[in-house]
Amino acid sequence: MLSTGSFHFPMQTHLKYFKTPKNSKLTRPICKLYTTKSMASATSNTATSFGFRDLMETLTVHVERAENRPLNVPLIAPFTIASSRLDKVENVAIRIELSNGCVGWGEAPILPFVTAEDQPTAMAKAGEACELLRSCPPMTLGSLLEKIGGILPGHQFASIPIVSPAEAAELASKYRKQGFKTLKLKVGKNLNVDIEVLQAIRVAHPECCFILDANEGYKPKEAVEVLERLHEMQVTPILFEQPVHRDDWEGLGHVTNIAKSKYKVSVAADESCRSLADVRRIAEGNLADVINIKLAKVGVVGALEIIEVARASGLDLMIGGMVETRLAMGFAGHLAAGLGCFKFIDLDTPLLLSEDPVLGGYEVLGAVYKFTNARGHAGFLHWDNIV
Repeated sequence: MLSTGSFHFPMQTHLKYFKTPKNSKLTRPICKLYTTKSMASATSNTATSFGFRDLMETLTVHVERAENRPLNVPLIAPFTIASSRLDKVENVAIRIELSNGCVGWGEAPILPFVTAEDQPTAMAKAGEACELLRSCPPMTLGSLLEKIGGILPGHQFASIPIVSPAEAAELASKYRKQGFKTLKLKVGKNLNVDIEVLQAIRVAHPECCFILDANEGYKPKEAVEVLERLHEMQVTPILFEQPVHRDDWEGLGHVTNIAKSKYKVSVAADESCRSLADVRRIAEGNLADVINIKLAKVGVVGALEIIEVARASGLDLMIGGMVETRLAMGFAGHLAAGLGCFKFIDLDTPLLLSEDPVLGGYEVLGAVYKFTNARGHAGFLHWDNIV
């Protein structure tokens, strides 16, 4: 579950966000990726791993120090999804120093209502991983990652707030004045209320586009009904994310088929995509159109494997995050910029935080995230200040 924030490739790019100012309670920004000319070769359709597999076999890693600490950050407002809410961020920060002086940073997001794991449990597991790293002799990066993977099983995460129709209308009006044209909305808690929220937003911001994320909240029949009712409102979402339960493969395929054939809406698999085997199952059964990749869920190596299979299968890609700081999101942003193959980029969760504990890293310029050439992703924590 560790989203490692180190040992990756510098790059220069811009991530332009289509919505959500910092004080948003309603939506997450879905951003469009802009890369500079210097990244042209990196974003070709044939490039995926940048030789990362070779690096795992040839790079020898010797960990000198490894430790973890709580990373607690207040939220601007409670963070609500279909089944639960989060009142504050209680993540885990990791610092790893190699014998050659290189320092790596990591962040483990904690969502107890999704993972059944609280911060003390995650701290204990991270401590176990750090102890393993400290005790390991020099070995290849691949071998080290394999050892870590053996004690840190993956999890499934998803998040973003749900608000009332009145709040939604107020925020949508504000976004409209600020020039935002696309809103990503959390739905799935109550079908009728969801429709009321969408109607309220439509009145306040008639020209806006929608991305819907149900976080498994609907039954297949309800998911189809949402699309039908939106069609009656002359609203066509540009993406419908995880409309049904993660294990309802038949239902996912049913919704995807109707969404695509009848309403021209793409469906994304998030919670249903927990492994490479899931991606193959989705591709072979035409169960979804888009795969949402979260590094905290599948790891860097797992993400590269999923990307390769998804692209070969003709699936579109989305990169997302949990409720993480700029530490984890900076790494994900660099990965997205370097690979250049993501149609949807949803890395906004730092905007939900009332404080920014990360120093350096990418630059936030209103609706633009700017990544510049630097060693690693250049973001770090004042280690002694987060005890």
